[in-house]
Amino acid sequence: MNISKHEQRVLHELALGGSIHFERLASGKIHDVTCYTRNGHVLSDCTLNVFQRLLKRRFIRSKNGGPYRASALGIKSVRAQMNQR
Repeated sequence: MNISKHEQRVLHELALGGSIHFERLASGKIHDVTCYTRNGHVLSDCTLNVFQRLLKRRFIRSKNGGPYRASALGIKSVRAQMNQR
């Protein structure tokens, strides 16, 4: 499956234990996202556009309104890298 470089970076961090926190408008629509690594650092590659593409492809999911994390499909579709082995 074709995944852009920015999407791969975000998915790698999510597969390693990171999460995407979001803010909603009063209407319920998500307007701001921030991706945190498992160490608590902010990943700048995670934009609203990248978030929407990952959500559309079902690579990320949220449980009970919590932060978004990598789904099983998202973890499976990420290519292995040295820091992930």
